Amino acid sequence: MELKHLQTFKTLTEELNFTRTAERRHYAQSSVTTQIQDLEREFGVRLFERLGKRVRLTPAGERLLRYTDEILRLAEESRIAVPDHGSPTGSLIIGAVESLCTYRLAPILATFRARYPQVELVFRTGICVDLRQEVIRGNLDLALTLEDEGHDDQLVFEVLLQEPMLVLASSDHPLNNQAQIRASDLEGQTILVTEPGCSYRTLFEQALASSEVTNMKIEFASIEAIKQCVIAGLGITLLPKMTVRDELLERKLKALPWTGPEFPVVTQICWHKDKWMSPALEAFIGVLRDMIRRKPHKFHDTYLTTE
Repeated sequence: MELKHLQTFKTLTEELNFTRTAERRHYAQSSVTTQIQDLEREFGVRLFERLGKRVRLTPAGERLLRYTDEILRLAEESRIAVPDHGSPTGSLIIGAVESLCTYRLAPILATFRARYPQVELVFRTGICVDLRQEVIRGNLDLALTLEDEGHDDQLVFEVLLQEPMLVLASSDHPLNNQAQIRASDLEGQTILVTEPGCSYRTLFEQALASSEVTNMKIEFASIEAIKQCVIAGLGITLLPKMTVRDELLERKLKALPWTGPEFPVVTQICWHKDKWMSPALEAFIGVLRDMIRRKPHKFHDTYLTTE
């Protein structure tokens, strides 16, 4: 059994298409077919079903996939751990929600790159639940999520920062005249929300549902789009404070005096409980801790101040 055969097998389980697998692996399609056939002969089972142009894993293929992930992970660990490079090297695949990528990570990445220039970083965005699943599957080394504190037997979670959440309206919205805003005060208001699966969208909807409030919702994939629509007076939204710093300073948006249920949102990191903590991964986590958790006042003063 050769590692390259398992790497091709792993890619084919992701693509379920021989042509795309060949393109990703930079092989001729016939080479992909040969490598898969070699594996099937070695194990004495069919790993894929070929139904016309469709390809899918057999039960035996699903069992091999679990071992393949572990074998490739150990091979990568040994490649990094055995040589003595003196400083962290290799690559990290990091997952993060859009708001953290856009409003939080730039200064952190600049610091990390300055300290550890030999580490290659690859970032992937997604919603919290998907990022956690990718960490469990081994497709991400680390995920940064923005949600309530996580709990999962397969993951290690570390909270870095409690995130202030704001219920927002345009600067001339009639609700700005009220001393307090409860969930019931939003009856009939249009609510602008992020995509399904977003943690704070879920918390906001739960807060409104608990007061039996009825709202029309408009859904966006972009926080920037939500902000512009709220500024234009199209509705109310809930967003992390870090995402609206400039709009609050410029008085384009107003934080309503919310007295409804709290929104316990944190910035946290998670990694697989069995993950080998490579020098590069330990270094990246160290920078995150240093810039977000250990120096919160400096971080807030630079990036989050809205007063």
